[in-house]
Amino acid sequence: MPNAATYKVFVSTWNVGAITPSNSLNLEDWLGTDRDSYDIYVLGFQEIVPLSPRNVLGPERNRVAMKWNSLIGATLNKCCRTEEKKPREVKSEHHHKVHPMKQGGVDHDEFNCIMSKQMVGILISVWARKDLSGLIRNPCVTCVGCGIMGCLKNKGSVSVRFDLREASFCFVCCHLSSGEKEGDQKLRNLNVTHILSKTCFAANNNSSNNSPKKILDHNYIVLFGDLNYRISLADVKMRQLVDQEEWKTLLGNDQLNFELSPRGIFEGWSEGPINFPPTYKYKPNSDEYYGYIYDKSRGEKRRAPAWCDRILWIGKGLKQLCYERCESKLSDHRSVRAIFVADIEV
Repeated sequence: MPNAATYKVFVSTWNVGAITPSNSLNLEDWLGTDRDSYDIYVLGFQEIVPLSPRNVLGPERNRVAMKWNSLIGATLNKCCRTEEKKPREVKSEHHHKVHPMKQGGVDHDEFNCIMSKQMVGILISVWARKDLSGLIRNPCVTCVGCGIMGCLKNKGSVSVRFDLREASFCFVCCHLSSGEKEGDQKLRNLNVTHILSKTCFAANNNSSNNSPKKILDHNYIVLFGDLNYRISLADVKMRQLVDQEEWKTLLGNDQLNFELSPRGIFEGWSEGPINFPPTYKYKPNSDEYYGYIYDKSRGEKRRAPAWCDRILWIGKGLKQLCYERCESKLSDHRSVRAIFVADIEV
């Protein structure tokens, strides 16, 4: 593409199981700050608070969201300060490799939170390099509930959009209906239809009238979260295949893979190759899947392993460099992250 700028975008989803992070929680491995630094970070969480009637119906409590944002900001900006002390080679093809620190009592943070929004247990947090602040325009955020009675906000989506140079971006963080029973897959599909049709970005004083209002009108779209699609196999057979690391066979029966096919709800969308174990459901602080020892008398549910946590995208010119899971044992889910490159006309 002539006269193009290249931007690297980090996207991750994490169902944290209503566990409040400690002040000492290390996010460096999750955010990959030991490997590289990116231009934009889009981080989506599910269940940052318990999905109780009090939280669903009561006033929004943002203390936990503020704590997550504080930890994220400290991690990203700590990385920048550490990197600044190290001499490094400047490569001309990467315009974003050098970001000098300002001195003399001026704000040293190289990453700013440009948008953050919570809806009950869903949180989306978007961070960008400070030197992009003049290039990011028309930011907007909106929420759609599709939980109990099809409208409450225990399930649904929080979506953000913005323009970067000549391109429009939309990121949709979702928590879809759970369940392994017959018919639950259709509920998740209905959630997706509801989110895509009902999400509308309202114009504000800072927005252009020409900014896209609907999700699918944007140039680059990433939809991610605890999508809750399961594996359509008998429990015993499924666990045998997980133990044998037969990912290909398991993914052949993955509900979301079917929905990505020409007959599915996500026809035309893309997902990177999955070369990692199912991300759900683990015992607390363990690498062992829940439900191998099953006691029905105690009212336990089996909760079979599944790739619940996924990242999908659509948009010509958006390329995925990596798609992997992370290994924090904070909750019963493993987080998943993806790195994208977008070439944008200048």
